[in-house]
Amino acid sequence: MRGLVSVVDDDVSMRESLPDLMRQLGFEAQAFSSAEEFLASNHASQTRCLIVDVGLPRMSGLELVAELTRRGQRISTIFITARAGCHCLPREAFHRAGSARGHCDCG
Repeated sequence: MRGLVSVVDDDVSMRESLPDLMRQLGFEAQAFSSAEEFLASNHASQTRCLIVDVGLPRMSGLELVAELTRRGQRISTIFITARAGCHCLPREAFHRAGSARGHCDCG
């Protein structure tokens, strides 16, 4: 196996399909329905890559990454969203979350 990929998304179809895809690519995969569920698990310290929905209810994906950074856990992160159209977040939002890079280019 190539390491643990954790998927955090409130959409059940994403929680089922993304881990299946990651396993087909040779990764271990675990899915969580909320940021709080992920934080309460033992998996945060084992996660090599986090795929997280930006628009999670209660604690957003950006807030989750900020909390992980506050705890000293820096995990490579892929932010996803199901929002239609261009709902880009300013680069500063990613920096506040502890991400060194990242924003969408809606060019």
